[in-house]
Amino acid sequence: MPKDPNHSLRQHLVDLLNGGNAHAKFDDVIKALPSELRGAKPGNYPHSPWMLLEHLRIAQWDILEFSRNSKHVSPDWPAGYWPKTEAPPSDTAWEKSVRNFRADLQAMQDLVNSPKTDLSARIPWGDGQTILREALLVADHNAYHLGQLVDVRRLLGAWKS
Repeated sequence: MPKDPNHSLRQHLVDLLNGGNAHAKFDDVIKALPSELRGAKPGNYPHSPWMLLEHLRIAQWDILEFSRNSKHVSPDWPAGYWPKTEAPPSDTAWEKSVRNFRADLQAMQDLVNSPKTDLSARIPWGDGQTILREALLVADHNAYHLGQLVDVRRLLGAWKS
């Protein structure tokens, strides 16, 4: 089998999706966040950690499903991309959201890393999107909101620099 000419690009994308280097890593940002602060909103800040986690999960899931499923229907914008509550209903709900985020991130990495995936081909059910674009969108969106989550943790006194 011939060597994949996009091997290096695939590896760079997977690394970008993982975070690190100039971006925060998901597991580092959520690690050791006390459960009593998961629904807390710092003064004059619009989001709690739960709101940001769920937004990250929902948006990443939507982009992944759009990338691989022609029948996928995205949630309504913007209400469908945010949780209905500021706090998770339970620790189990928080943990499930974390697990689902990780699983979808891994699925996006697997899609990008597969030599069967043509990174630059237009997604047939889209309007010009490619897997390359969608992977970059996930990485960019995750980096932005993980940065917000770090800020929320700082404002709540739950972040050690």
